Amino acid sequence: MAIEDPEAAVIGGGAAGIGAARRLREAGVKTLIVEGRDRLGGRAWTVEAGGFAVDLGCGWLHSAERNPWTAIAERQGRTIDRTPPPWACAAAQPAMTLEEAQEFRAALWALHERVEALADGAPDRPAADFLEPGGRWNALLDAVSGFYSGAALARVSARDLARYADDGVNWGVVEGYGAAIVAHAADLDVALGCAATRIAHSGPRLRIETTRGTIEAEVAIVALPSAVLAAEESLFAPALPDKLRAAAGLPLGADDKLFLSFADAGDFAPDSRAFGDPTRAETATYQLRPFGRPLIECYFGGALAAELEKGGEAAFFDFARGELVGLYGADFGRRIAPLAHHGWSGDRFARGAYSYALPGRADDRAALAAPVDERLFFAGEACSREDFSTAHGAYMTGIAAAEQAIKALRR
Repeated sequence: MAIEDPEAAVIGGGAAGIGAARRLREAGVKTLIVEGRDRLGGRAWTVEAGGFAVDLGCGWLHSAERNPWTAIAERQGRTIDRTPPPWACAAAQPAMTLEEAQEFRAALWALHERVEALADGAPDRPAADFLEPGGRWNALLDAVSGFYSGAALARVSARDLARYADDGVNWGVVEGYGAAIVAHAADLDVALGCAATRIAHSGPRLRIETTRGTIEAEVAIVALPSAVLAAEESLFAPALPDKLRAAAGLPLGADDKLFLSFADAGDFAPDSRAFGDPTRAETATYQLRPFGRPLIECYFGGALAAELEKGGEAAFFDFARGELVGLYGADFGRRIAPLAHHGWSGDRFARGAYSYALPGRADDRAALAAPVDERLFFAGEACSREDFSTAHGAYMTGIAAAEQAIKALRR
């Protein structure tokens, strides 16, 4: 262990845990991050692919002008690319004319407007209820739901979706978003490869059993993904059934990336974008030459991503190659090769990409975030009412949990 018997244990070393631990450290609280992986970052993960830093997890500074990671990355000397993302405007692509792209964009905005009009006092409903009956673009709208929620509209709470706060500004971190998040943990005390298996909270001090021994602490911040909490019924002793129920109402969707090398890429404009098949819900989206690099970022969501994970990287590549050849011709298949991929649903420390609320379960976010006995505090993107599914939402819940823990320790 980096230190023994800290005042505060932070269980989970992703964006939430790192934010919480740094705030505790600033307040003079002896703190240890307990992380089951052999690396920090959680679902923020930058790797090298084809000589470039690429993000297999979160990759965009969403709501970038108010996103605290923007300033953190800039202080680290990282390059913030303020080019609007490829989805920000309608553009012609191989399977869609400009007029069709504009029509789809209008349908997407109309869907969101109908969802956001759901009155606070009205019963929650599946977001699919707000599709235009027989709408031309309904299949693609379901595919896009897979990209931003990780699940089809029929599984997503309309109320939760309506609460999401987005200022429409999205920037990239050239050297990697995940790398910026991990760098923010520099000089913090961390125990890697140290998965928490049981948190006993009935005695005078918390006893946290891990794969590397037992830690005692005054307080703990639990910053584990909701899907992990829902699956670990024996994690808390005594049990916390209300927490498990809340976590179960906030499953993690399926979203995965595959990065491809791209030979002779110069005949494509940087940051070009294309849907594989805009007539199907089971399609991927492709960003060609991200940051102007000779790469393709393939993005898979929802049921398609979950199904392809069964076949590993080869299944993702076969699917992407088939769609890309369909868009750009048979010769295109010889210009691409797989470079990097990770299946988040099959990752035992994540069990998915990011959270969405099941219909009727939007208020589970507040229930998941609520402290227990002023000794157990909870953080993570699933705990955020308005910034869920984002690294900045995770970070801000980590700061909030740390402030609660600091008050409890001082009391």
